[in-house]
Amino acid sequence: MPDEDGFSGRAGGAAPTGGEARAAIDYGPLERRLGYFLRRAQIAVFRDFFASFAAFDIRPAQYSVLTVVECNPGLKQTEVGDALGIKRANLVPMIDELEACGLVRRDPAPNDKRGYALNLTAAGNDLVRDLHAVAEQHELGIAAAVGCGTNRRLLGELSRLAEMGAGDAESD
Repeated sequence: MPDEDGFSGRAGGAAPTGGEARAAIDYGPLERRLGYFLRRAQIAVFRDFFASFAAFDIRPAQYSVLTVVECNPGLKQTEVGDALGIKRANLVPMIDELEACGLVRRDPAPNDKRGYALNLTAAGNDLVRDLHAVAEQHELGIAAAVGCGTNRRLLGELSRLAEMGAGDAESD
């Protein structure tokens, strides 16, 4: 099934699902594009994330926000957004939703009459503890798929690539 960008999630050249036969697809220069394979890898990882977290109805960006707030209680909304590369227009409704679910609390930010400091509620702390356990299993599955050494190297290299865009709020 295509995601929001229309990607089906099949690896380049993979046979279609459902038993239909189709000639191999020529992906041309895409087969040499890091960004293309990063996106395809993201699709695969997110599919596993959604399957792993289905019982919690949590999206990857929400998990990231909850984790950053857990590890940095009192951080302002803008600081959370900047840290995760989430635009304000996307972060505010996400925080609204997490607050409505009783997971996050907005407190007045010290020395900033217009800003809010974010904190997890007791329910948020309990949920995040459960989410971390599921996330650990999800990550172990990824490491098993690529091998532990490759997983460590990928984390290092992708971290360096991510620094190229640090400070650019683009995701949701």
